[in-house]
Amino acid sequence: MNEFDRWFKLYFEVSCWVYATAPWIVAPITLFINAPFGRFSPADSKWMVDGNTSWMLMEIVAPVFFIATYLYAPFSPTHNPPSLNHPSTLLAALFVIHYVNRAIISPLRSPGRSKSHIIIVIAGIGFNIINAPLIAAFLSAPGNFGIALFVLGFVSNILHDEILYNIRRNAPTTPDGKHRYSIPQGYLYNYISYPNYFSEWVEFAGFALAASPRWEYTPPWMFLVAEMLVMAPRAHRGHQWYHTKFPDYPTERRAVIPFVF
Repeated sequence: MNEFDRWFKLYFEVSCWVYATAPWIVAPITLFINAPFGRFSPADSKWMVDGNTSWMLMEIVAPVFFIATYLYAPFSPTHNPPSLNHPSTLLAALFVIHYVNRAIISPLRSPGRSKSHIIIVIAGIGFNIINAPLIAAFLSAPGNFGIALFVLGFVSNILHDEILYNIRRNAPTTPDGKHRYSIPQGYLYNYISYPNYFSEWVEFAGFALAASPRWEYTPPWMFLVAEMLVMAPRAHRGHQWYHTKFPDYPTERRAVIPFVF
């Protein structure tokens, strides 16, 4: 084992510990404090940055670190990257496709995002630096059900993002240059306020089932739990915002899980 391998082993162990504990600390805080991006962006802060640019910057970190780790194969004795026909390569490709869409295609298709606080960008970069190598180092032969679930969530995510993009494209702007908000309609929006969040959970539940089918708390499952813990409070706060903003907001809609929450 060379020096870099020893460093990566330590990094892997520490990152797993951080990954397994930090979301449980952050989640309760975000129930009471809005993360400063999107509709909760503070207009009077000098630390705000362009929404699309900051999104691309923090999300592109994930595929870069993932590919570098996957090709290095830190837990392989020979450090030979898996072959193209290796079962785990399909999972790696799915992860990269998700983040290429998230980091490049989505911002280019989006008519605009509200500005984000610089702390969100730093946190996003830090999260992806931890998450991507852990996932890349822990992939197994995928199962068909997990792959199907991933594809279903991925398609649903794109579909519901497009509904939001169309609202932004057609929305008039406010005097301060922001887009006016409207009530999204159609598909899962008829049941929940945040179907894009729910779709991503479905997507990475499928990924975790495919990448780590045994019921152990491995990095793919840590990723799913971290996403749910951090995104659920955001969805709850956003759901409350919709009801405050629009008196006619459908009362039967839940926040992020149909008929449940």
